[in-house]
Amino acid sequence: MDGGHVATLLCPPYGSVPMNEEQFLTAALQNPANAIIAEEMFQLGLPDSWLVSGCLVQTAWNVLTGRAVDYGINDYDVFYFDPDTSWEAEDNIIRVLAERLAGRGIAVEARNQARVHLWYGEKHGLPYPELRCSTEGIDRFLTKNTQIGLRRAGQGYELYAPNGFDDAAAMIVRPNPGPNFSAANYAAKAARWKALWPQITVLAPTAA
Repeated sequence: MDGGHVATLLCPPYGSVPMNEEQFLTAALQNPANAIIAEEMFQLGLPDSWLVSGCLVQTAWNVLTGRAVDYGINDYDVFYFDPDTSWEAEDNIIRVLAERLAGRGIAVEARNQARVHLWYGEKHGLPYPELRCSTEGIDRFLTKNTQIGLRRAGQGYELYAPNGFDDAAAMIVRPNPGPNFSAANYAAKAARWKALWPQITVLAPTAA
């Protein structure tokens, strides 16, 4: 998307579909933290980096329901892909981002997608393949509605959204079945979201 300027289109009202790329970007960037993080990632030159997941979709939910744009957002997830899979290299990126954003009160969780397979199984008890790029990490999210990434590209922004934005517009939480899917983790995540955003519709795993 040519995002040299942020579109002034209004987002569709809550529950309406479809939502296009420009409308989603407009909504996501109403949360200043998303734009700030995207700029920091760009300035640092993090390889194959994306701001991902809840901070984007939940900002859209907040815009659609008239809440504060950062309501319910615990932290902001950054994916990047660095062939250096050492813990030290990842820890350095985590510290650099934290230092650059601490003064703005933004909590960021950065993860090198090239090394997720090294720790995921031990932490979650589920298999995880060696990835080839960051978007493959987005593809494996627990919920389809959060399979969205945003980053600066030139003078504008680029979005990765393999399932589009209709679920975001309709406030639908949809499971992403696959080898990493956990019904228990899905239920816990959906329950937290439902408590914060009662308007969402949570689909059962069998309805995917």
